[in-house]
Amino acid sequence: MKDGEGFDDLRESTDRLLVEFYTDGCSMCAAMEPVLGNVARATDATVAMVNAGYAFDLAERYGISSVPTLLLFEEGELAGRLADGFQGADAVLSFVEGSRSR
Repeated sequence: MKDGEGFDDLRESTDRLLVEFYTDGCSMCAAMEPVLGNVARATDATVAMVNAGYAFDLAERYGISSVPTLLLFEEGELAGRLADGFQGADAVLSFVEGSRSR
């Protein structure tokens, strides 16, 4: 979902959606890809990636000012944001699983 096309449909049709906003050439963003793969296998969350360099409207809508930024949506609503640079699998899993207890 490079340019964000179909994002709203996916967000509204998915119980839990974890989205990484990234840009081309961002080494921390690229390092997040295997982490997100592990999270997708370990949780019931759908994982998507959106290139903030192409999806300007989405980046603006959600206040994306740095990458990588992870947004978690539950039942279509924004439930959490993680924008602290590279995060390992344990941190991202805690972020995703911890949202259920908020």
